[in-house]
Amino acid sequence: MKVPLADLRAQYHELKEEIDTAIRDVIESSHFIGGEKVALLERDIATLCGAKHGIGVASGTDALTLSLVACGIGSGDEVITTPFTFGATSEAIALAGATPVYVDIDACTYNIVEQRIEEKITPRTRAILPVDLYGQMCDREILSALAKKHNLCLIIDSAQAVGARQNGQPIGVHANMTTLSFYPTKNLGAYGDGGMILTNNDAQAELLRSLRGHGTQGHKYHHVRVGYCSRLDAIQAVVLQAKLPHLEAWNAGRRRNAELYHTLLADISDTHTEGIQLPSHDPANYHIYHQYTVRHPRRDAFQAYLKANGVDSEIYYPIPTHLQPAYAYLGYKEGDFPAAERVAREVLSLPIHPELTEEQIAYVADLIRRFPA
Repeated sequence: MKVPLADLRAQYHELKEEIDTAIRDVIESSHFIGGEKVALLERDIATLCGAKHGIGVASGTDALTLSLVACGIGSGDEVITTPFTFGATSEAIALAGATPVYVDIDACTYNIVEQRIEEKITPRTRAILPVDLYGQMCDREILSALAKKHNLCLIIDSAQAVGARQNGQPIGVHANMTTLSFYPTKNLGAYGDGGMILTNNDAQAELLRSLRGHGTQGHKYHHVRVGYCSRLDAIQAVVLQAKLPHLEAWNAGRRRNAELYHTLLADISDTHTEGIQLPSHDPANYHIYHQYTVRHPRRDAFQAYLKANGVDSEIYYPIPTHLQPAYAYLGYKEGDFPAAERVAREVLSLPIHPELTEEQIAYVADLIRRFPA
């Protein structure tokens, strides 16, 4: 049996008529950049996420970079973040001219250990940039309290968590800025790159809209600051708008699939001695399982075994950021963040997309049960 990691074609065919019509309408209008289609999506996603403003940009990476710039982050500043995430998080910090400062992760939730952030705060610290990894939110109460106590900007990378909640509150409530990605494989994915910044601050929203459009304000040839070219185009906006009403059901489908994995594998999962360790979540979180990421001490052999039996999987992420060649200048070494390093050697993401059938999940679970100890 073939079990794909994602099935974007099936999702397209579910909404084909609506998406095709929306794209044709944009082409007929010839209004490809910005406009009412983008503004409507910004409004609706901001509402979903509990924020006052949504600012569409060209990618999730740009969302991070522009957020840092809007907070005044630059040369000589430090930004505290996680070493276990996609490279864009540290990349944005470096592109803004600042220095990433890492805090290790919780080996069960894969998110930054919020309780250890304060010990890394120095006079140069200007912001905290945690990540809601794999669809599970970081602890907003602790993060908000730390940011207020030390007068820091709180920017949360929620690229993988659109639709998640914590204690009933959505992702955009607490931070100065919350960033989203609409990369095609995200829970809410475009047909190309795209991103958005959420904020509840009117002045920051105005600044971000200026930054994304070459630093203009008032009209397109009035440049009040040095800006960027980072705009969400209308075709991507209408694709996302067509998908948005289905997001809650798709997230619920991912959660059902995760629960089925848990049920079928509960008796062989352990506390990580020699077997598979299933993902865990904080009970306060409505985890939307962008990824269903397990751990196995023989991860590479386990992945090869699944592949030989038709099951796709992916390693997110095999090398922690502090050990990446691009960040060697920071001076970190192996052993500095043991949880992130151990997790990077063992994680494997299994198919979790809502188009999976129970038969496919049962097949994957049966394969896992038969993997040689």
